Amino acid sequence: MQEWVSQKGVTMSIKYAVLGLLHYKDMHGYQIKDHIENNFGYMWTVNYGQIYNTLKALVDEGLITLADVVPSSSGAPHKKLYSITDKGKQDFRTWLTNSPEKQMLLRDPFLMRFIFFGFGDKGDALRIIDEQIQFYEQQFIHRKRNLPRWDKQGMYVRMIAELGLNFNEMFLRWLYRVRGEIRESADKDLHMEAGALF
Repeated sequence: MQEWVSQKGVTMSIKYAVLGLLHYKDMHGYQIKDHIENNFGYMWTVNYGQIYNTLKALVDEGLITLADVVPSSSGAPHKKLYSITDKGKQDFRTWLTNSPEKQMLLRDPFLMRFIFFGFGDKGDALRIIDEQIQFYEQQFIHRKRNLPRWDKQGMYVRMIAELGLNFNEMFLRWLYRVRGEIRESADKDLHMEAGALF
């Protein structure tokens, strides 16, 4: 999902993810953050500040409203319950009918590092790849377990959940393959170094 910024500085992909989630029910800020991170993570990455800046901007635009503010007994920030307004629903419907941008973007810090692994040590590359494999294996189990739950949210939610699962599986297959190729190359380097000693 391409990210671009509106005149008021709201990242549009986050904006409409928030408006879409609030169609289901009123939600607290931390619930919105968890939903975006856990369920849209294969589309793009976001941080805490981006989501809360977006929520503030949406309130300022009148697209969502603060339905309730509950003080925290532990001294943490107040829990703010957000609700979508009629103006927000109209804005969301307009966005929903427009054709999306025609490109798919992958913004992944690991892939940025991977491009430049040739300038580093193959052992470090393999260690980082192993960490990625462990992470995506856990993600795959999590996504597969949640498929029946997403099916209850309707056909389109289930389909996008299946897409996330398929991306996850495809990425794992690629990680397994490149790990094997780099290991093989590292072994050849060791043999060449050993041969040069004699």
